Amino acid sequence: MSADSLGGSPENEDIVSLPEIKNGRVLVTGASGYIGGRLVPELLTRGYRVRAMVRGDSPEYQARWPLAEIAVADALDNRNEALERSLKDVDTAFYLLHSLFLGPKDFEAADIKAAANFRKAAQKQNVRRIIYLGGLGDIQSSLSTHLKSRMEVAEELKRGRVPVTILRAGIIIGSGSASYEIIQHLVRRLKVILMPSWAKNRCQPIAIRDVIKYLVGALEVSQTTGRNFDIGGPDILTYEAMLRILSQTLQKKRFFVHLPFLSIRVFAYLASLLTPVPAPITQCLMESLKNEVVCQENRIKEYVPFEPLPYKEAIVRALSREEQDKVHTRWSDAYPPAHELALKLHELKPGPGYSTRYSLQTGKSAASLFRSLCNIGGKEGWFENNWLWRMRGMIDRILGGVGTSRGRRSYGALMINDVIDFWRIEDLRSDQRLLLRAEMKLPGKAWLEFNIEEADASRKLSLVAYYDADGFWGKVYWYACLPFHYFIFKELLIAIEKRS
Repeated sequence: MSADSLGGSPENEDIVSLPEIKNGRVLVTGASGYIGGRLVPELLTRGYRVRAMVRGDSPEYQARWPLAEIAVADALDNRNEALERSLKDVDTAFYLLHSLFLGPKDFEAADIKAAANFRKAAQKQNVRRIIYLGGLGDIQSSLSTHLKSRMEVAEELKRGRVPVTILRAGIIIGSGSASYEIIQHLVRRLKVILMPSWAKNRCQPIAIRDVIKYLVGALEVSQTTGRNFDIGGPDILTYEAMLRILSQTLQKKRFFVHLPFLSIRVFAYLASLLTPVPAPITQCLMESLKNEVVCQENRIKEYVPFEPLPYKEAIVRALSREEQDKVHTRWSDAYPPAHELALKLHELKPGPGYSTRYSLQTGKSAASLFRSLCNIGGKEGWFENNWLWRMRGMIDRILGGVGTSRGRRSYGALMINDVIDFWRIEDLRSDQRLLLRAEMKLPGKAWLEFNIEEADASRKLSLVAYYDADGFWGKVYWYACLPFHYFIFKELLIAIEKRS
């Protein structure tokens, strides 16, 4: 069976440890997230019995990991029944959960609550060990809220009887990671890059493939049980140096202007308007920049010996993945929080209160129409009405929403739950249907449904916009937008047909 059929493209053929399949089932929490989504296929290719824990059920997960068992549970649920079921008969559990996407005000309490619930459930189910990926940081210094929370989660997990292996990483570089997309878009979009005083702080970035290596190595080397390790790449760089290296790699001349009094909060907000990553995430990540995040020890190399990728090579690999359209997981897979639990169109009873439909007849084949339809959003934009979508996206970002700059993971292999700008794919049927659910800031809930149907010797391409208003202002919003629907949706259909 190929790597792609296992749900990804494992890159770590050179892992030096040997699979410990006899130990039993492995649970990966946060399996639908950026790191979990890459760890699951790696474990499957190495022969492990994997249970992938997600918060909401979806047929996409079983299709994505056909050899994995899917468990639906939420560590924030105090009742714990589903969480205990997910941990039943588990030998080792990877704890990859965090609530960073809730924003700086809420994630800390949620992280501790989830860790406490997980610790109790793991102990009750006699799990042999837990492996946790936390954050680097000198515990002797005044840590950011984000890094402090990562340390507190580690301590909470260690309060139980189940031994915990803790790996601490700093900035993770890889195609689709939030940190990588922030620095990449800043370099691509700005001729002049403002450098606050904290841009001189040092960090030790690590490639995503090396993070996966260390996670797998911790599983396969029993001597790591119950111990703490710092993991990082070979380079210790300032944040400014990271931006400079990336600009040189992209062959873009950039000017760096030092503004020592520029606050992290202001810089993070400006960065959120210029990058795909929304403000709640950029603020949490950038708050950590006030700390130096450098490995305090390198003991992990005694147990998992290999040479991690230098920062520049990690950047080149990430760029290459994007160019090849082979980004297997992305930060947006898990943002906004709890999107898996969002109400689906077919679950809405008695149905959406408002809808509008547009269609056209064409002699083009269903396959070519669907291929053109699946290119909307991201770099391709929204065709003739792209400026309207971008304006709506800009308003959404200012209001704290996801905006159109969130882009998309792939232009080829689309899957249910993939992001397309401020929409998420709710249903996908090749050459027939694409259903998108809005994740923008709205006084209600909205969907866009595209259908391709046979009509005698031709095809009918149709678009239906559904809207379920939330009170009085939701109705006002619908009627205010209604006059624009013809220009937006009818021309979108024409453009899809023309480009097919």
